[in-house]
Amino acid sequence: MHTCRNCNQSFQTELALELHRDTCNKGQLFCQVCGERFQEGTATQDGWHYECPNEDCDGDGLQDDLYRVEDVRTATH
Repeated sequence: MHTCRNCNQSFQTELALELHRDTCNKGQLFCQVCGERFQEGTATQDGWHYECPNEDCDGDGLQDDLYRVEDVRTATH
């Protein structure tokens, strides 16, 4: 079984998990440099290194410039 680390939904195959990550509602990231919100799948190629998909932005690094939307909302309330 393969489990999404964002929403804990399980999948039979790794491919199914990868396809889910592109649309997972809990997998949204926020770039504090440019203010964009985007799906986690658009910010990484390998699941380890993250950068803002906005071509005019230099934001990179999960917890450096990029944060999970869920974490940002929790911290601001």
